Amino acid sequence: MSTHSLYACKRKFAKPVSGDSEKDAEIRRLKRELLRVTEERDILKMGEPVPALGPRTMASAYFARDAT
Repeated sequence: MSTHSLYACKRKFAKPVSGDSEKDAEIRRLKRELLRVTEERDILKMGEPVPALGPRTMASAYFARDAT
């Protein structure tokens, strides 16, 4: 088997580095977004807000915490 054939096989079966890292970065970004949206959903599913704070204040407090 020639050297050229070995390098051709290596290129053919090697994993593309740049494409994988872009996909991995996208997967990490989507997982973070899913976690954030799941937390928001769970907060909304909690039910009635604390009467002393009221619904507007609780939502404002949550989004202010999320922005920092």
